[in-house]
Amino acid sequence: MTATITVPTGRPQERWGMLRARLAGRAIAPVVGVFATVVSLIGIGTPSYWGDEAASVLAAERPLPVMFGMIGHIDAVHGLYYLFLHLWTGAFGTAEAATRIPSAIGVGLAAAGVVVLARSLFTPAVGVTAGLLFAVIPQVTRMGAETRSYALGMAAVVWLTVWFVSLVRRRSTSRRSWALFAVASAASMYLFLYLAMLLIVHAAWMLLQRPGRAVVRAWAWSLAGALLLGAPIVVAGIAQRGQIAFLGRRDYATPESVFIGQWFQEPVFAAVAWALILLAPIGVLTMRRAVGERQGLAMVAVWALAPTVLLIIGNALVTPMYNLRYVTFCVPAVAIMMALGLRTLVGLLPARADRAVATAVGVVLVMAVAVPVLVTQRGPFAKDDGSDLRQTAEVVQAHASPGDAVVFDQSVKPSRQSRLAIDLYPTAFTGLDDVALVESYRERPELADLAAPLADLHDELAGHARVWAVEGSEAAPDVADLEALGYRVERVFPVHRSTVYELVRD
Repeated sequence: MTATITVPTGRPQERWGMLRARLAGRAIAPVVGVFATVVSLIGIGTPSYWGDEAASVLAAERPLPVMFGMIGHIDAVHGLYYLFLHLWTGAFGTAEAATRIPSAIGVGLAAAGVVVLARSLFTPAVGVTAGLLFAVIPQVTRMGAETRSYALGMAAVVWLTVWFVSLVRRRSTSRRSWALFAVASAASMYLFLYLAMLLIVHAAWMLLQRPGRAVVRAWAWSLAGALLLGAPIVVAGIAQRGQIAFLGRRDYATPESVFIGQWFQEPVFAAVAWALILLAPIGVLTMRRAVGERQGLAMVAVWALAPTVLLIIGNALVTPMYNLRYVTFCVPAVAIMMALGLRTLVGLLPARADRAVATAVGVVLVMAVAVPVLVTQRGPFAKDDGSDLRQTAEVVQAHASPGDAVVFDQSVKPSRQSRLAIDLYPTAFTGLDDVALVESYRERPELADLAAPLADLHDELAGHARVWAVEGSEAAPDVADLEALGYRVERVFPVHRSTVYELVRD
């Protein structure tokens, strides 16, 4: 019996057509989504928590009445996320990996949405390429391992845009569909207020499509409904704008932040990404692409660029409002433009070239450039330029004894307070006397504990022969104060950004 093996001999164009047919299948979007989630899960529990994540965890851990009291005057714009995290941590705990997993899942949902959206606006190949590139963009992998709402926000805006594009293309005037869309749009504002800027993107798509008065009227009513439902969080955000007044002292709005930091983090990846982004309009506008693709490019460009421009202008003329993380929701559009740029580059190859292979090689090369950034992001001190809260807690746990006192440096800014270590990793401090604690965050409608200054703790320290001072600054002010009370430094444990001092007295 003789077996016959048939070897495919199709030309590159035929293989490219077969690949496009496979990519058009519905299964590819979930596959890319799973891939993106897996990438974000790599080393997800390795970095220590940092100040912003501490705000999330501490908000989520407190009883609901206390949480609602807190968001009544601070952090209302994150209230929906805090409520979700309260339920999540109740089921899965507060370890770093546990609280960051929802963000990794959010990245996967966003990546799948990028595939679906780019496929509908352009081609199946662009959709898959965009989804794969999205998965490794540094801001995505960073937010995919962050206990904040930004990754879930990306998922929300992508799928809202998929829905909106579909409604407009179908010329839908269904009151039910547009009402549900209004509710979903408003809900996204409660997830993160700045997602309201997506309405500008959708307005651009409506303007480009010109779907007729009936559809425009239905959308206008939906828009009004979304703004009405979202009005309470907008009002709360304006009332609490003082909590981001610190942005005015940070000078975040710089060219380096805009062109490198906010999406790409490192210059090498930024150079590659911007080269592809700049190639996107060249390919769509000069290579005889369909009118629909030009409209898609216009909407994606507005999505990628307009929010940053508006925030920079507002930051300069109105009030501090720009932060690198606040435009994370634009990254899906950035990924689509990068995919279009890669398609343009591949299109310059000779006709005999296998463009499917060339595209795959391009994606792999971009991923290779992203690897060093991902490695850096997953280091133990990767957050906030060296947060070492967990490692500091481990040092205290390894050397302190039950009955010892512990004090924390209160001289640094709130997001770097060393006291966060005892709140985030309480088991490491079991048996120690937190002599400065006046009121726990669990009992007060504020982000953090209320602690007394060391100068007021003479009586509380009277019965302690050993004190552990956890210092977050080189000045170590608590050490000098304790020495004035008769303590002497016995041992010093440098951690990374923090230093732990053991002080004793006879």
